[in-house]
Amino acid sequence: MARTRGVFAGAVTVTVLVPAHNEEASIFATLSSLLAQSHRPERVVVVADNCTDGTVDIARSLGVENFESRRNTFKKAGALNQILKVLLPGQGDNDLIMVLDADTRLDDGFLEAAVGRFTSDRALMAVGGLFYGEEGSGLLGQFQRNEYIRYSRDSRRRRGHVFVLTGTASLFRPVALRTVAESRGDTIPDASGDVYDTAALTEDNELTIALKSLGALIISPSKCTVVTEVMPTVRTLWVQRLRWQRGALENIGAYGVSPFTFRYWAQQLGLGYSFIALSAFLLLMLVTLLAIDSWVWFPFGLASVSFSSPNVSCRSGRAVYGHACWRSRFSPS
Repeated sequence: MARTRGVFAGAVTVTVLVPAHNEEASIFATLSSLLAQSHRPERVVVVADNCTDGTVDIARSLGVENFESRRNTFKKAGALNQILKVLLPGQGDNDLIMVLDADTRLDDGFLEAAVGRFTSDRALMAVGGLFYGEEGSGLLGQFQRNEYIRYSRDSRRRRGHVFVLTGTASLFRPVALRTVAESRGDTIPDASGDVYDTAALTEDNELTIALKSLGALIISPSKCTVVTEVMPTVRTLWVQRLRWQRGALENIGAYGVSPFTFRYWAQQLGLGYSFIALSAFLLLMLVTLLAIDSWVWFPFGLASVSFSSPNVSCRSGRAVYGHACWRSRFSPS
């Protein structure tokens, strides 16, 4: 801010990068939502990473640019690093770079709201989107949509302050990305000099921690919303969440304990405690089931006060717990 105080660097422009690996099923809807924005981006580049399907052809049919990665073995992070090395040197102080996943659709008004925030707040370095789940995938899809709605509601309660800049759709000032690349191996992990850490399993989470460690202000405004895919099966959902959890642990492990990572550590410790507590509860219930001869249910009582405090007593060799009654195999007959 001190360097650019009183200097007009031109109108805010938006260059959108869409990393894609064989995304022909979703890329058309993604690009269509982008090109239909009330604030249309000045430039759109599909970063095709080792694509073997019709992704590039669909992008060309919509009139957007294509950048094909070369000998990239680092997936999304590696492909984005290649295009950013070409793009960043020519970006000015009032230019913005957006990274948009190829399976995400922007709600109308996303870019207009984001550009407005960057224009009014020169200290702002990055803006992320609040994501909602697409329709479909039955009850499993509904569970994921509920989860995303809760996350968005919590973000609004915190006035846009978030733990992670979502990889689905985020915008950055070029100075922020250049500073990250210059700081690699010095004040933040990874000696590659790239914007994205190619060793990170969850590169978006790692980039968020890097920006926060360097003192960047980031938010997710309530008007910047997107629709993203939901996992259609339990197996794919498990793989996705396992990747997220493992990546988060690796990221905070690389950065250690600091004022910027304290909340991340507290969050992971809370998740660990919840898992241990739930496992202990289920184990206790299993031990209880193995220790009884019979179980007598009182449906009305269970439905009316299922969350009441347990009431344990013994009557004629039977034990009563809450509103269920059973005979213990260890009690006298």
